Amino acid sequence: MVQRQLPNPRELAELMKFKTPTLNPTDRRLEKALTIADLRAIAKRRTPKAPFDYTEGAAEGELSLARARQAFQDVEFHPSILRSVPVVDTSVEVLGGRSALPFGIAPTGFTRLMQTEGEVAGAGAAGAAGIPFTLSTLGTTSIEDVKAANPTGRNWFQLYVMRQREVSYGLVERAAAAGFDTIFFTVDTPVAGARLRDKRNGFSIPPQLTPGTIINAIPRPAWWINFLTTPPLEFASLSTTGGTVGELLDSAMDPTISFDNLDVIRSMWPGKIVVKGVQTVEDAKLLADRGVDGIVLSNHGGRQLDRAPIPFHLLPHVVREVGSDLEVHIDTGIMNGADIVASVALGAKFTLIGRAYLYGLMAGGRRGVDKTISILKGEVERTMKLLEVATLDELEPKHVTQLSRLVPVTRPVAAAAERVAETAPVTL
Repeated sequence: MVQRQLPNPRELAELMKFKTPTLNPTDRRLEKALTIADLRAIAKRRTPKAPFDYTEGAAEGELSLARARQAFQDVEFHPSILRSVPVVDTSVEVLGGRSALPFGIAPTGFTRLMQTEGEVAGAGAAGAAGIPFTLSTLGTTSIEDVKAANPTGRNWFQLYVMRQREVSYGLVERAAAAGFDTIFFTVDTPVAGARLRDKRNGFSIPPQLTPGTIINAIPRPAWWINFLTTPPLEFASLSTTGGTVGELLDSAMDPTISFDNLDVIRSMWPGKIVVKGVQTVEDAKLLADRGVDGIVLSNHGGRQLDRAPIPFHLLPHVVREVGSDLEVHIDTGIMNGADIVASVALGAKFTLIGRAYLYGLMAGGRRGVDKTISILKGEVERTMKLLEVATLDELEPKHVTQLSRLVPVTRPVAAAAERVAETAPVTL
């Protein structure tokens, strides 16, 4: 029988400890976010449907994106035990410079549509965290303004070769003059993928005020106030706007680009050159033979060819073939620091985050991007400590098993199935 007594006022007083309330609404929202999924939920509440779906969506049935994320979820870790790992070193040497973390911010187009601070917030947060920031050809902040936002950090530039070659070449020259140290030559966008959410939403550049968008704006006044009271969107590479994203891309991109264009850019560019959008081992080997500094295994976040290869599944095969000749990076589907650790364990030199960064931006501008980086940093550190590795160099394939739901059907198996079907009795 438990003996009961009246509460002791002194003991009760020790339990009554109240947290000082956070008065700033943005800080209050961000304090509650513990994961990238939490930031996404905040972003969805605060952003109109069309720009949110542009960020969130992918091509056609969105299978490539779903499979890429599933691949990271289907990871089994194999931790060591009884190693002393009180602290971990998350820094890495990438493309001739240091990054405090094994991830950087990927190039994203039309970024100020998600939140008005756009690339300035991303570049400033990356610089503060000691990681690289990548500006897109279709960015909404100039090369020079990104440099001003991140004057001492590492800035990279993602390049599309446009139909108007002089536009692309001019951007290369401006990026070099501004001190950007790496070009990401993107090769997976000869034409725009079929981004059906954008078509269904009537999403255009710039956004149009229609009855639907006005109704959708009512619970999200802050986004529209920011959009309508800040300078209009400007694009370094597009002389005209007005139309869907797909229409703009199709009018600007050149499906005839080839290895010759890569050679031209290589001759113009004084820094490192990385080819982004590699999706086969064969192409990785060709690029290694041509002397590029790195490649990014990427299916463009699932936004181009649906049912494209899963970069994370492709990673160990590419590393085995070319990992000693060039740096292998990876993007698409990264939503957790554990995804980053698994990628490094399987040989990736570096990783890039796109949607995770934009969710933070939409949730809280610059502070939201800081929160994204902080969440991922904490997850990377915690995963490394639980695996009991002190540095990224200690991560090895033995730490990870890729569990696959999508097992390719080999030709002999398919042929055997066909023979069985041919000889099976017919039931009427």
